[in-house]
Amino acid sequence: MKLQLLYFDGCPNWHVADDRLQEALEELGSRVEVERVLVSTQDEAEAWSFHGSPSVLVDGDDPFAEPGADVGLSCRLYRTPAGLAGAPTVAQLVEVLAGR
Repeated sequence: MKLQLLYFDGCPNWHVADDRLQEALEELGSRVEVERVLVSTQDEAEAWSFHGSPSVLVDGDDPFAEPGADVGLSCRLYRTPAGLAGAPTVAQLVEVLAGR
């Protein structure tokens, strides 16, 4: 499994997503390394199909992408059981990663 965390400088939530991703991997007993990818330009955002910061890609797929979501340098919101948040929950990440 290949994991990538896409973000842009100035995003206040990418560190939270990174910490939660590490916690999810620990829960699963996985030793997969996470590649952190800085997205700096609109062209890079389009090349990555970047739906905002932070974005988690699993084998190149964004499992949290909503249909028709914009591509670009913006902060991203996630639907969680507690409401909208700047990063997916550990439980959501575990669910996605366990299915791979």
